[in-house]
Amino acid sequence: MRILIVGGTGFIGSAISARLTVEGHECVSVSRSSTGLKGDHHAPLDLAQTTQADWRPILKGIDAVINAAGAMHGREMQEVHISGSGALYAACEAERVRRVILLSAIGANRDAVSVFSRTKRDGEIALTSCDLDWVILRPSVVMGRAAYGGSALLRGLASLPVLPVMPDTAPIQPVDIGDVVETVVFFLRPGAPSRIALDLAGPRQMIFSDAVALLRRWLRWQPVRRLNLPSWAASTFYQMGDVVQLLGWRTPINTTAQAEMRRGATGDPDPWYRTTGIRPRDIEAVFASEPSSVQERWFARLYALKPLIFGIFGLFWIVTGIISLGPGWGIGMSLLREGGLEGNIAVLTVVAGALADIVIGLAILFRPFSRYGLWAALIISLVYIVIGTTLVPSLWRDPLGPMLKIWPVLMLNLVAMAIREDC
Repeated sequence: MRILIVGGTGFIGSAISARLTVEGHECVSVSRSSTGLKGDHHAPLDLAQTTQADWRPILKGIDAVINAAGAMHGREMQEVHISGSGALYAACEAERVRRVILLSAIGANRDAVSVFSRTKRDGEIALTSCDLDWVILRPSVVMGRAAYGGSALLRGLASLPVLPVMPDTAPIQPVDIGDVVETVVFFLRPGAPSRIALDLAGPRQMIFSDAVALLRRWLRWQPVRRLNLPSWAASTFYQMGDVVQLLGWRTPINTTAQAEMRRGATGDPDPWYRTTGIRPRDIEAVFASEPSSVQERWFARLYALKPLIFGIFGLFWIVTGIISLGPGWGIGMSLLREGGLEGNIAVLTVVAGALADIVIGLAILFRPFSRYGLWAALIISLVYIVIGTTLVPSLWRDPLGPMLKIWPVLMLNLVAMAIREDC
């Protein structure tokens, strides 16, 4: 079969694509992110911005469609879950691509408590309104060897020196990504049932902090004390996540996630088993069969540190620029005079350097420009070393080490460049 996977480079989509490719199917992944897939195996398309006309040429020769795309950020939820997906389903109907499998969210059909679950529900309605052989799968919290979004957050929390217990959270039933993929494969087989919706929930309910503790054991770290966060502290973290989203960063911590965590992610796995014969595995047993390695431990720690790395690094550049224009003005001018620069040239040099620092810091904090900000920070740091060495070589002997301290700044810059990617 030739199968179109929307969101094919994401956590679930990439796992489905890998399994189907191994089985001999030809997969075409659709995503807006850059990917190593080339030519006929990848269609660079932003689902949120698509119309029916955009999909029709892509659907030529396609036997089935899997929609594994999702969003939890602002207007994207409306565009991805409803309008963009609705355009895809209408195009499938027009091109006679009968089989469409939608990865929705557990509970969206029962209790739509947030924009996320409401748009997921309306996306389901858009699909069921079409004359297609549709299948709706509603997974709970999906976990596996790879991690993204909520599953990555669980690992980041597992790396902390305390185990935070978020208030007002309902139980979840984590489900193994392998079982989700197996279910998708089942519904692609000839004669598989259609026009059916199933909850994909694991066999065991647990509270959120117990899921974090489970991953901490899997990562081979000692148990730590649980810290019950007061409601005001938890709300502050969620609101900070909303601010981070405004800067273009994708974060699983936001007020939408807060509403979803209050609702929980539970369901009855029996209809799933009766329909497909797939009995969901206990997530702890799944992880026990796949021992963690140093890569997982590195990821968990870096995931927890990533917001601090970018936040502190961006503010570092902004504050240095402000200091140069304010309380540090005299020091900067005196250093330039020591190097032989005076008058308007010295003033322009200090002002230009300070403004460059501020612009670089803002670019680092704003994700769409963070790549350019980090490259600019790296280059200008090297330029500062050359200029400082040329004009004021005595800085290398300064007991406070202004020239020596540039090197750890460069190393932090390289770390930020290395972990910038979201997926």
